Amino acid sequence: MSNADDKWYYNLETKEVVQGKQIGWTDRMGPYDTREEAEHALQIAHERNEQADAYDEQDESWDS
Repeated sequence: MSNADDKWYYNLETKEVVQGKQIGWTDRMGPYDTREEAEHALQIAHERNEQADAYDEQDESWDS
């Protein structure tokens, strides 16, 4: 297995975790180093979006 094939991905279509690039890029989230991280892909994405939104709000109010 190549280095990229060692990684874990979350399949958005089937809601399953797979190792390696078994699915197309439009249906996967990742790569993740561990299966557990991939199992929490949606939660991780949600948390990152919340952080980005908070940063954007701070940036928009810099001159207020």
